[in-house]
Amino acid sequence: MSILKWDGHTHTRFCYHGSSAPQEEYIDRAIELGFERYTISEHPPLPQGWIADTRLLQELAMPEEELPQYMSYAQQMKQLYNGKMDITVGLEIDYLPGQLSYTERIVEQWQSQLEDIVYSVHYLPGVGGTRCIDFTADDFRNGLLSYYGSMESVVEEYYNHVEAAIEWAAQLPMRKRLGHINLIEKFRQVLPEINPNQIERRLKAIIPKLAKAGLGIDVNTAGLRVATCGKPYAPEWFIQECLQQGIPCIYGSDSHKPEHVGTGWDWYEQQLSAFKPASS
Repeated sequence: MSILKWDGHTHTRFCYHGSSAPQEEYIDRAIELGFERYTISEHPPLPQGWIADTRLLQELAMPEEELPQYMSYAQQMKQLYNGKMDITVGLEIDYLPGQLSYTERIVEQWQSQLEDIVYSVHYLPGVGGTRCIDFTADDFRNGLLSYYGSMESVVEEYYNHVEAAIEWAAQLPMRKRLGHINLIEKFRQVLPEINPNQIERRLKAIIPKLAKAGLGIDVNTAGLRVATCGKPYAPEWFIQECLQQGIPCIYGSDSHKPEHVGTGWDWYEQQLSAFKPASS
């Protein structure tokens, strides 16, 4: 099958837990690696007080006043690389239960410019309010594991949120995909083991929901760069089953630094090359 070399999940200097490098360094690296399409998908602002730790909140997402600057910046890149690279303008939007109207306002305001949405679950209820699931292993242990009482319970709640996110994202009018579906495994090597049967059960139930919602998946390879994970955030069998159902499986480096661009592309290409459509 013909494979479009497309990095569908990347970040910018507007990400305060990433790099201040100019966008040209990311895109020039993508061109050097032979990519044909590049989606800029920064985290938009979060509601005031979304998490209790105000310093962490400032790291997680840009302030509201910077969103117009980011959108202008992404459009500038699109024009600058016209004819050299297909740049698409997007956002990595968070599922925000209880604050969905906040997300709706952002999408409505910028709908005419948004070509791609990566819709992700980064947050769960926990000790003291909303907790970030991918901050640190210690924070996960203290803020989530102690709250739910077992890894199994945390994982169940995570996939409950993923299913609710899929249902909400179905309404989005632009191209859309679910971000790093197995982000819950980020600290798997230093936290209590997650039962692989539980993951398989939940993911199998999610596949028809993705198909119904018209939602692709972000085949996110960032876990390969994380010492406590060591693998992509999408299982190989899951990718194959999504492909069988016609669910778009879009590579995402989730690059937060220019040198991250292209991480794990060879692995992703192998997954697509291994796909054998079911005979009719």
